[in-house]
Amino acid sequence: MEKSKVYFTDFRAKLGEGLPLKLKRLLKKAGISEIDMENKFVAIKMHFGELGNVSFLRPNYAKAVADVIKELGGKPFLTDCNTLYPGSRKNALEHLQCAWENGFTAMTVGCPILIGDGLKGTDDIEVPVEGVEYIKSAKIGRAIMDADIFISLSHFKGHETTGFGGAIKNIGMGCGSRAGKKEQHTNGQPTIHEDMCRGCRRCMRECANNGLVFDEETKKMHIDGANCVGCGRCIGACNFDAIEFENWAATKDLNCRMAEYTKAVVDGRPNFHISLVVDVSPNCDCHAENDAPILPNIGMFASFDPLALDQACVDACLKMQPLPNSQLSENMHKEGFCDHHDHFENSTPESEYKTCLEHAEKIGLGSREYELIVMK
Repeated sequence: MEKSKVYFTDFRAKLGEGLPLKLKRLLKKAGISEIDMENKFVAIKMHFGELGNVSFLRPNYAKAVADVIKELGGKPFLTDCNTLYPGSRKNALEHLQCAWENGFTAMTVGCPILIGDGLKGTDDIEVPVEGVEYIKSAKIGRAIMDADIFISLSHFKGHETTGFGGAIKNIGMGCGSRAGKKEQHTNGQPTIHEDMCRGCRRCMRECANNGLVFDEETKKMHIDGANCVGCGRCIGACNFDAIEFENWAATKDLNCRMAEYTKAVVDGRPNFHISLVVDVSPNCDCHAENDAPILPNIGMFASFDPLALDQACVDACLKMQPLPNSQLSENMHKEGFCDHHDHFENSTPESEYKTCLEHAEKIGLGSREYELIVMK
C-alpha cells in the first residue's frame, strides 16, 4: 500500500496568528478543500469532555474546523454519541448540558451540536462492514451516518484500556450507539444494582426483548438472563444509574472491534481526520477528572487516513521524554518496574494498543506507513 500523507505543525504561534488560525492553515495544507462540500451535511465527531474533566479539546479548535467547512460551502455540525456507562453524557439532554457547561455552544463553535444516537442512545442504524472478522454490522448513531461527509477531531492522549485514544477510538467507539458501544466493550448482559433501583419501571418500557422482570414484592427490577440480548437500551432509560455492564471484553477483542467500527463509519464517503497531541493525560476524557499529562504537548496532525494519523501521533509521542510528576514517570520509578521501551505500555501495560493498529491495517482501514509533511 502506498504511504499515506500526514501533515503536522507544532504549537508555536506567530504574532498575529493564534493556534485556531494555524489549525485552519494546516487543514488547507493537508487538502481538505479537495472534498466537495457545497451544500453537504458535514459531521464533525469530537468528544465534549465529561463534567469535571479539563483536558478535552477547547471549543476554539472545533470552531476553526467548522469555519473551514463553511468556507468550503458545507453545513457542519458537531456530534458525539451517548455513553454506555452512567454519567453526565448517557442521554442527549444531559450530554448537551455537559457540552454547554464545557463551553460548546452553537455560538462558541459556529455550528449546531447534535447527539448522534438520539435522546436515549437508541437512534442508530446498522451498517454492514466488509472484510472484517468480529463485526457483521456496526450500530452507528443515525445522525452520523446521515451526514454526507465525515470529519474526526480527536484529542490524542493516553487511555486506561486501549493505551491511547486517537482517531480510531474517537471514530469507532465514539460513533457507536449505546448498543454499538456494548458490542465493542462487553460480551455480557447488564447488572442492576438493587440499592439504586427505584422501581419506576421506566427501563422495562424500553426493553424490546422481555429481558427485564419486576419483583412486585421487593419493588426492584431484575435481568432475565434467558431473554436479555445486552442491547443497553435500559441503561439510557434509567435516571438513577442503577444499571451498568460489568463483563468487559478482552483488550485485544475491544481494539479489533473498535477498528472495524471505524471502517464502518468512514467507508464509502468522503472523510478527513485531525488529531491534536496536547494535554496528554493518561486516561480518557470520559473521566470526571484528569491526571497530569504524561508527555509534553507536541502539535497538530491531519490526514485523509485515520490509521496513518494514529501511527504518526504514536511515533511522535514515543520520541518524547516522560514528564515528571505524572502517572508514566511514577510507574517508571516503581520497584520492580519492567521497561517496555514504550510510553503507552509503560503507562498502561495491559493495554495491548498495537493490536488495534495491526488489525486496522489488516482490514484495509488505512496504512501504517506514512510520509510526514511538516508545516511551519
